[in-house]
Amino acid sequence: MVVSNKFVNIELEKSKPHIIVEILEYVPISPFDTLIQIIDGAAHVETSDERYKLRLDEGTIIPAHSAHCFNANEEFKMISTIIKSGYEELSL
Repeated sequence: MVVSNKFVNIELEKSKPHIIVEILEYVPISPFDTLIQIIDGAAHVETSDERYKLRLDEGTIIPAHSAHCFNANEEFKMISTIIKSGYEELSL
């Protein structure tokens, strides 16, 4: 499996434990759309001038290059999926 960030591709060896926190890096603003899915609890999501509450089984797509933040008064779990369409690499 290959883990990529904006600086380097890292090949992860199969059937071996890895310290994920040492592999992943913070990215302040994603150049791609991001699908957010709440899988437990609830959280307020703020993007640009909009703020709304996402609950269990709800989700939203945060547009590329958008600042956003999450606030919660309870524990929550989410899945964040970066959507890279491939069109970003085409030159017109």
